[in-house]
Amino acid sequence: MPKLNVLIAGSTGYIGIQLIKLLINHKYINIKYLCGNSSVGKKISNYDKSLTKKKLPKIVKFSKNLLKNIDVIFTALPNGEAQDISKHLTKNITLIDLAADFRLENSSDYLKWYKQNHRSKNLIKKSIYSLPEINDKNLKNYQIISCPGCYPTSILLPLAPLIKNKLIKVNNIIIDSKSGYSGAGRAVHKKYKNKNLYESLSAYGIGFHRHNPEIHQMLRKFTRKKINFNFTPHLTPMFRGILSTIYVDLETNVTQLKVFNKLSQFYKKDSFVKILKPDSLISTNDVINTNNCFISVCKTKYKNKIIILSAIDNLIKGGAGQAVQNLNIKFNFPLKTAL
Repeated sequence: MPKLNVLIAGSTGYIGIQLIKLLINHKYINIKYLCGNSSVGKKISNYDKSLTKKKLPKIVKFSKNLLKNIDVIFTALPNGEAQDISKHLTKNITLIDLAADFRLENSSDYLKWYKQNHRSKNLIKKSIYSLPEINDKNLKNYQIISCPGCYPTSILLPLAPLIKNKLIKVNNIIIDSKSGYSGAGRAVHKKYKNKNLYESLSAYGIGFHRHNPEIHQMLRKFTRKKINFNFTPHLTPMFRGILSTIYVDLETNVTQLKVFNKLSQFYKKDSFVKILKPDSLISTNDVINTNNCFISVCKTKYKNKIIILSAIDNLIKGGAGQAVQNLNIKFNFPLKTAL
């Protein structure tokens, strides 16, 4: 099988670097171009020494002229830039975006939450939001694949099956998520320069984090009831990983065991979602450097409530790994290739 030629735009960020590390081990992929702006002319090993001995192209500035022999574009860019690149797609190119440019179905929601007009409104309907374990069935029919955000990945994987099967109430879901600082990108070091980033825990985006509409958009597909949830993210003094603690009320006659059994059944054929024994204590260390999501269903002192723990690596399952997973599904490669 001939290899697909790939262009990675935004190759020097944390997600871009992680994507390169996965794709260099993908036997069906040839990394043809690495693109950047301030890094043009540099070697990617300047940003990660582990890539020093790898045969990779020097970084160039993106141009539509580079697309002549490209099969797949990965974009790990600031919000808005993938919209501009999408205008240059030919029918034979697939765009896999790791930012938020095509996550929201309505351009008005994008303007509300990202404070900028969507520049490729006509392509939104030609894109698909793909959390592989939940909605990958029609993936092959789309040219633009939007990968979920890191927090929503950790939240939607446990909640979607439970809401779909009417096991939990949807009027008061509490979501407390903690992430490694890599989730905020390389600029985090400047932004938190005076906040003791490496020794403190910081709440941010309280009530209005940009991942709120994405979570709501996906969950409402599984219920006709009005969904109310509070989501609070935190930045922690670790480099990578997400642990989401989700507090939910059970529907009548639903037990912890029933929730555990439903999640186990729902994901029994999935390679990367692991439902642990009830009341298992999990940490980000369990999933670091993997494309796995570990989920634990825990009892509380109240019979009508449970606590769900969900852990992922934000750079892999919450980012580059999920993008490669979508790539493998789209092109009929074995699912675990490079993962």
